[in-house]
Amino acid sequence: MKPAENPGDRWAARPPVTCIGETMAALVPDPAGPLDGAGVLGIRIAGAESNVAMYLADHGVPSRWVSALGDDPFGRRIRAEVAAAGVDVSGVRTDPHRPTGLLVKDPGTDGTRVHYYRRGSAASALGPALLDDDAVRTAGLVHLSGITPALSTGCRDLVTALLEADPGERPRPVSFDVNHRAALWPDGTAADVLLRLARRADLTFVGLDEAQDLWGDAAADPAAVRDLLPRPRILVVKDGAREATAFVGSEVHTVPAPRVDVVEPVGAGDAFAAGFLAGLLRGEEPVRALRLGHLTAGAALRVTGDHGPLPDRARLAELLDRTPEGWAEGGW
Repeated sequence: MKPAENPGDRWAARPPVTCIGETMAALVPDPAGPLDGAGVLGIRIAGAESNVAMYLADHGVPSRWVSALGDDPFGRRIRAEVAAAGVDVSGVRTDPHRPTGLLVKDPGTDGTRVHYYRRGSAASALGPALLDDDAVRTAGLVHLSGITPALSTGCRDLVTALLEADPGERPRPVSFDVNHRAALWPDGTAADVLLRLARRADLTFVGLDEAQDLWGDAAADPAAVRDLLPRPRILVVKDGAREATAFVGSEVHTVPAPRVDVVEPVGAGDAFAAGFLAGLLRGEEPVRALRLGHLTAGAALRVTGDHGPLPDRARLAELLDRTPEGWAEGGW
């Protein structure tokens, strides 16, 4: 029997990971409740790529976050918080002419609405010139998301340039999380752009629900998503709280999600991507990388912010080493 492919064999020597994308200041009612009745707003930070970088650092993987911030208090706060998590922020630019992006959360009984104030932000001015930055040129792996190409023409050109070469021919592998945010895209434009970009990555993450929102019946199940995205060496399809499936070459691996007491789902997808990447870069087999993705997502699900604490190393090791039956039956 042919042994299962281990993607970590190809990626284990790849750090540091450079994560490129916008991080914003987030204003959140405290205590949580509808915005129009809030008396106090707390300040947090929110950014998919910096979330990934921080969770990678939590796992001991050298990581960088590359972006641009305004020369303002929000920008200084974001830089300090990401750096405090152990992430290299030396590639973050300060733009004296554009502000740091801002979002405001409006929690309600039927979910949380988000109001964005990011047009003309410092990060929206990023473009292909960033490829000459040392933080990008010396990366072992670059991680991107589908949020960035929605921010501006220059940002879309940057992502396109990073994915321009065919997988296996570019100077460094690129990980791409589809991360569809409908509010950022003009109607009818996201599906084609994100499909084109997702097809060109070395490793692509996508949620089954967002794939169905974007591509309809052509994304009926994980196997159908693989048919849509045949080129990435690795494709990970996340099916919410149920399971995640990794297509690694000709191999298919599915791992159910452990039970978690969910406080807020925001940030779980970023955490999953970081956990899976951390497993991959440690040389783990696909099933263990998927497990580490689930466990890292659990850290985000159990807190109101985007970044929650991981279990200690001994607990992580115990969870990763469970039998399939123990994993299926156990909680986080």
